[in-house]
Amino acid sequence: MIAARVSRTPVVLDGFASTVAAAVVHQLDARGLDHCMVGHLSPEPGHAKVLECIGKQPLLDLGMRLGECSGAAVAVPLLKSAVACHKGMATFAEAGVGGAVG
Repeated sequence: MIAARVSRTPVVLDGFASTVAAAVVHQLDARGLDHCMVGHLSPEPGHAKVLECIGKQPLLDLGMRLGECSGAAVAVPLLKSAVACHKGMATFAEAGVGGAVG
C-alpha cells in the first residue's frame, strides 16, 4: 500500500483483512490512504469500526462474505464506469445547456 501511495496507484481495499492492513498505514500517516477506496462493507463485526477509524466509506454494501476479492471485483467496474462517464461528459457549453458561454 505504501509503494502504491508513492507511485500514485489507486488501491481498492477489499474486506476486513486488507482494511486492517490499511489501518496500519493510516496510523503512520493520516493521508497515507488518500489513494485508496473501499470496495465493499464486509459483514465481519469489526470492519465498519475499522473503516470509521480510517475515515473511509465503502462503495458497496451487499452483505458479501465470499472473500477472494469479490467486493473489489464488483466495485472496479463501477469505478471504471464512473471514470468513463466523467471523461466523456460534455461541459454545459459543449452541450449548449442554459445559454452557457464557451
